[in-house]
Amino acid sequence: MNTIDLHGLTQAGGSSPADSEGMHQAFDEFIAENPAYIKTGILDELRATEFARLDKLGQVYVDYTGGGLYADCQLAQHLAMLKDHVYGNPHSHNPSSLASTEMDEHARRYVLEYFNASPDEYVAIFTPNASGALKLVGEAYPFCPDSRYMLTFDNHNAVNGIREFARSKGATVTYIPVVAPDLRIDGEPLMHQLEKPNRAGNNLFVYPAQSNFSGVQHSLDWIERAQSKGWDVVLDAAAFVPTNRLDLSKYHPDFVPLSFYKMFGYPTGVGCLIARKGALKKLRRPWFSGGTIEVVSVQADKYYFAEGDRAFEDGTINYLNLPAVEIGLQFLAGVGIDTIHDRVVLLTGWFLNKILSLRHSNGTPLVEVYGPRDTTARAGTVALNFHDPDGNVFNFHTVEEQAANLNISLRTGCFCNPGAGEIAFGLTQNDMRECFSNEERNSFEQCIVAVKGKTAGAVRISFGLATNFADVYRVLQFVKSFLDISAR
Repeated sequence: MNTIDLHGLTQAGGSSPADSEGMHQAFDEFIAENPAYIKTGILDELRATEFARLDKLGQVYVDYTGGGLYADCQLAQHLAMLKDHVYGNPHSHNPSSLASTEMDEHARRYVLEYFNASPDEYVAIFTPNASGALKLVGEAYPFCPDSRYMLTFDNHNAVNGIREFARSKGATVTYIPVVAPDLRIDGEPLMHQLEKPNRAGNNLFVYPAQSNFSGVQHSLDWIERAQSKGWDVVLDAAAFVPTNRLDLSKYHPDFVPLSFYKMFGYPTGVGCLIARKGALKKLRRPWFSGGTIEVVSVQADKYYFAEGDRAFEDGTINYLNLPAVEIGLQFLAGVGIDTIHDRVVLLTGWFLNKILSLRHSNGTPLVEVYGPRDTTARAGTVALNFHDPDGNVFNFHTVEEQAANLNISLRTGCFCNPGAGEIAFGLTQNDMRECFSNEERNSFEQCIVAVKGKTAGAVRISFGLATNFADVYRVLQFVKSFLDISAR
């Protein structure tokens, strides 16, 4: 497998002889420190075959938390299926419709199988994305004035948005803080609040298995702890499942939202809500549509919802793309999610060690990392900012522009995770309230940079299935290019 890796190094980005020599030397040192990396060699074979377009185009893709990359075989298999059959709208019983129904139900069953979720306990509800799955829960959860909605600071905006449903029905909203610099959940307030559900109403607790901001992985043991105290639990798994195994026979959250494109790139526009049947019965949808009802009458002004998952899939599902979901999951299963996990952890650890050791000539650090400095309970998502020798922060837009000039795809901003960003950037409650104190609708960046002189975002570099050592090495060289450069 070592030979395959070296081939990848030689092909990467048209490096100069000097760069290539440095890369090979760095790789040899990396392997000496991380011999287990050799066991992940199947990913180098896939890089050379299924993801060859990366090296052909000289691209370095390090935005896997934003979206995964698809393998060539996924497209070929899906296209062949579409070319060889006739599929119609599944809301009928003609031959083409029945073919679609059979195909889509097979995909639904395989989703549960992949996550080891018993069909006696769980159903899979197809949605446009993880945000759509979260909206299904938020709008239909039986909040009332005696309810509590609890969530962590470190959540995607789709989770923050559920607070609007909760508050509109009089429920109490409670945030559990994360603590800098590692941006982990403060366990003491969390455990204290878990002990205090409102026994007169329904209580919903939502947290991410993995932060899409910092890569922090939160304890899955909180699920059972919360449920034993009277909470329903939503585990946002969107950032977690692309590189980690989620076994729903071991952990039993009530709701699991996810987006398939983050796992394997294709198709986009399809997500899922994996829901426990018992918890699903609590939900009360505020409207109905085609596909969600058993019977409806205009004159009688009445309707009956369909049973189970059908009541939550509005209109016609994305029936031609659902087979591609099964194809993608089968691809991941064939590669092995544990193999992907092991490689990402090793590459992330090496990258963190290297960037944290970088110093300007005057001894000041080049980067500030937001989140854990090692690979303990963290994933391959690294959020950071670049500082010049005087401590000034490089504008993240400038960093992104310079990366793009080198064919490096990374992400900048606050990553739809404002709570983690506010803590990471040292923004206070008063800072944020001032942003909403006047009628002028400034952007977040305008408000923070112009009014407070603080950074409003960061650079996010994230590794995934097709990442190899050459990618990480090239990103490291890019980071080094900011040494002894002024941000002014």
